[in-house]
Amino acid sequence: MARDDRSLAGKVVMITGATNGLGRVAAGELARMGARLHLVCRNRPRAERVAREIEAETGNGDIQLLIGDLSSQREVRGVAAEFLATGEPLDVLLNNAGAIFGLGRQESVDGFEMTFALNHLAYFTLTLRLLARIKQSAPARIINVCSDAYTWAKGGFDFEDSNAERSYGPMRQYAQSKLANILFTRELTRRVQKSGVTVNCVTPPGFTGTGFAQNTHFLAKVALKLAKPFVRSARKGAAGLVYLCSSPEVEGLTGAYFMGLKQTPLKPELTSDLDAERLWKLSTEATGEDA
Repeated sequence: MARDDRSLAGKVVMITGATNGLGRVAAGELARMGARLHLVCRNRPRAERVAREIEAETGNGDIQLLIGDLSSQREVRGVAAEFLATGEPLDVLLNNAGAIFGLGRQESVDGFEMTFALNHLAYFTLTLRLLARIKQSAPARIINVCSDAYTWAKGGFDFEDSNAERSYGPMRQYAQSKLANILFTRELTRRVQKSGVTVNCVTPPGFTGTGFAQNTHFLAKVALKLAKPFVRSARKGAAGLVYLCSSPEVEGLTGAYFMGLKQTPLKPELTSDLDAERLWKLSTEATGEDA
């Protein structure tokens, strides 16, 4: 993967979902640029192993671990509080953690459908809890990892069944959550105008092998295995994440959608300002957070 040569020495970067796939690769690349990393991970032993690996690969041992299950609102808030207690600035927030869950509908500890809880509500709450610090650190960047699977959400976001209580399918709900990432990016961009904070979203182009779908039904796992020869490597897939976190070429750019390294237009019929504002209200009611 081509790396941006810009030094991130002295910059503080938080990455969620940093122990494998896109997040793991991005963490290594940003460490190589000299960033001080805060890695948000669910499993402490795995996180400690990844931190050691990154230090060995890059020579950068300036890595802090924040442990929490981001499907839990309480643990999301705990991660945010632990970071805020450090008093450090936050120059870059990379919201990357996500998953697809199996054929049977699952609920988070808070009673939200699990895909929506992890893939969207975690982004929403963590970002809003950290937003004042991010603004204080401006110029700063927020990058939300999404997916072109948002285009599968035919008819747009389903506000009448956001918790998938009437109808559930793993890929349908994944598409809904990825559309939510984009709508969140759109409304947050509007709300932080003139603050010096930029907000963009990025999807890896093509089908990227990251291990994110290990919670899916076994038939989906078989399909993923059969597709392995055609899967883009996580290293190539993460190029867009690293670019938006570090490149001077996108300094000041906000509200954009990237597919890899290329800025790409969104489907306007799925990503209206009205829907973005409506999703913000729904998310506020669900979590109690607002900005």
